[in-house]
Amino acid sequence: MRIQKLIIPVAASAAGLALSGNAMADEWKMALGDAAGGTQYELGTTFAELIEEKTDGEVTVKLFPNGQLGSEQDTVNNASMGLLDLSVLAINNITPFSPTVGVMTLPYVIQGPEDARTLTQGEVGEELTQNTIRDAGVRILGWAYSGCRRLTNSARPVASPADLDGLNIRVPKNEIMISAYQAWGVNPSPLAWSETFTALQQGVVDGQDNPYITIDAMKFYEVQDYVTDSCYVFSLEPLIISEGKFQSLSPETQELVLEAGQEATKHSYDYLIETEADIKHRLTEEHGMEIIQPANDEQEWIDLATGIWPDFYDSIGGKEKLDEVLAALGREPAPAE
Repeated sequence: MRIQKLIIPVAASAAGLALSGNAMADEWKMALGDAAGGTQYELGTTFAELIEEKTDGEVTVKLFPNGQLGSEQDTVNNASMGLLDLSVLAINNITPFSPTVGVMTLPYVIQGPEDARTLTQGEVGEELTQNTIRDAGVRILGWAYSGCRRLTNSARPVASPADLDGLNIRVPKNEIMISAYQAWGVNPSPLAWSETFTALQQGVVDGQDNPYITIDAMKFYEVQDYVTDSCYVFSLEPLIISEGKFQSLSPETQELVLEAGQEATKHSYDYLIETEADIKHRLTEEHGMEIIQPANDEQEWIDLATGIWPDFYDSIGGKEKLDEVLAALGREPAPAE
């Protein structure tokens, strides 16, 4: 049965307390980088409903979308210092704090939703959770599955890396993603997420990449005309909790929090599978975007981008870590340096 979403206010109001009849309820703040309507919000509202239900209203969660509580990287710092309870953020924004998580952002390691689920809900995901506790002082409770990052631009159809010539593409401030574009022959512009729409609108950059659901939620169709149906990175967005906050909870409440994270993760996966095709159709039929298939089944993109893997073996914990991930997916080991 699909979980009914909560309607949670953006600004502070008495409605936040209406989630529970318990006047002594502990209200937690959750930061979201994205707007309402995307997978971050879907995961957040689902977790909020679950934790309120499981704690009989003793814990409620208020969501703050659109980066109201700071940039996604700021929220990692604030959670680690105990200044923020929860955050849902793009995986590339936690990688600077816990570099081994970067194995999930190497181009073409994750090639679809099933790969993403296998890794995040298995031994690899558990190891990355322990690493983020150690490295960043935050704990991954769950995952939002947003889908493959699709290249969009306002200039022309792009089917091959050569078509990128002369285009200025926004990327996150993430060395792996920057290197992937450099391998395709362009020098991308690293911009904060909060600056991206304005940069596209003003023509400072020509394009960006994000999943269909994010393109829709952020209304990029207003400033972008073309979508390349690529899948160089699968967009994962962990739900993190301050480890200090987590350790302050009773063992019983800790277990409930973990259960809520697991159930919200499952819901996020189902939500992606159920909605992505409809969103893709809406972008083309209602908003006029043109979808272009990558040339030669994306092979040139793959060959060039996977060539950067050895450059990041050290930062992700060694080639053997990548080989473990590939083995979990039933694939061959990575090439030697």
